[in-house]
Amino acid sequence: MWSIPIIDGPVPWIVYGVAIAFFLVLLIRRPTTRWVLTALLALLGGALLGLGIGLLIDATDAFGSDPLPTPVLWWAAGTFAAIGVAVANLWSSPLWRKIAAVVGIVVFVIAGTIGINAVYGLNPTLGSLFGVADDNPIVVPTNTATTDPHAGPLYETFTPPADMPAKGQQGTQVIPATASGFDARPAGIYLPPAALVADAPALPLVIMMMGFPGNLDPSYIGGVLDDFAAKNKGLAPIVIVADQIGPSGNDPACADSKAYGNAETYITEDVVAWAKQNLHIIEDPGYWVIAGYSNGGGCAVKYLASYPDQWKNLIDISGEPFPGSEDPDSVTTTIYGGDTEAFEAAKPIDIMKAAPSGTYDGMTAVFTAGSQDPTYIQAAKDVSSEAQAVGMTITYYEVPGAGHVGDALTGGLQEGFTVMYPVLGLSAK
Repeated sequence: MWSIPIIDGPVPWIVYGVAIAFFLVLLIRRPTTRWVLTALLALLGGALLGLGIGLLIDATDAFGSDPLPTPVLWWAAGTFAAIGVAVANLWSSPLWRKIAAVVGIVVFVIAGTIGINAVYGLNPTLGSLFGVADDNPIVVPTNTATTDPHAGPLYETFTPPADMPAKGQQGTQVIPATASGFDARPAGIYLPPAALVADAPALPLVIMMMGFPGNLDPSYIGGVLDDFAAKNKGLAPIVIVADQIGPSGNDPACADSKAYGNAETYITEDVVAWAKQNLHIIEDPGYWVIAGYSNGGGCAVKYLASYPDQWKNLIDISGEPFPGSEDPDSVTTTIYGGDTEAFEAAKPIDIMKAAPSGTYDGMTAVFTAGSQDPTYIQAAKDVSSEAQAVGMTITYYEVPGAGHVGDALTGGLQEGFTVMYPVLGLSAK
């Protein structure tokens, strides 16, 4: 049930159809003056209530400092307008209409939730919407063939066999928190076509982190990499979509803390150790990418800056300028025990400035943001400017027409891997 798709496929259209049917049944009654006025007031009152809630959320920054997308406000207004009509049917009506009204309210809420989720485009399944990990354990191939990256790039040395699948595989794996003790959700895993053949080559590795509260569904990055693989002999990196948040709903701010656990140690030690032990990857850090979206982007650039010997490549998609940027005061108190200097020192720009000259030479970093996302455009410009100043080769890209939701994520991944494929030896320059 948790794997039911709620953005693509028939489910959304079925729900919308049922909602429209209930709305028409509840709206169409004998057109007396009283009912016409009641229905109009219910529609208008519900729409204004939904719109007002959306504007209140924006005014109080309840879901972050970025304003709600306009389509979300329309969905809220429409949903509450339909609920208003249903509520109006609870009085002066036969029993069957009252029952239809109660059921209709539930249907309208479900339809509105699916519609708003589709606007953001970040929770493709029912499970991801409610933060329930779809238990889909993936079998990790136990290949032993070695790949010497110095013998030549993979796009030249790898010949795909005739039985290579057209697309990669996606699933989940529990990555033990051996060093950190962090309460992490099962990671998403993507294995490209080239990883699924006999005598598969060792491949580059991407460790990806999603936004807050995030879901670990590998379908976004997996879908993008399947397209790249189709054009490049089935070659793509192996991907771990790792959990830097945990199931509690609190933001660890990419750090180790007594309050929310050792998120940093989990990503930088436990996930890394598991990847080396279980995945058929090139262990040269020049073929490793640390990547992230939104909250995960802030983590990615922090970890790259803090552990320059572990990763040499970065994809930062609509990333926060620094972990905890949404609520610095709370993060300073909760994560850093009120130590303002420690909080400042953990910011990626400050980490890069404090590093010895030459620390980041030879690194490749891609920073993207939606062209309609001014807050994160500025963040990407600020952090990428410092990355360039300390010696990284940087690409800055604005995803045309995108905000801070699914289109920004997909467009950022596409640009990121366009840059990274030659760097990782997966395509010609």
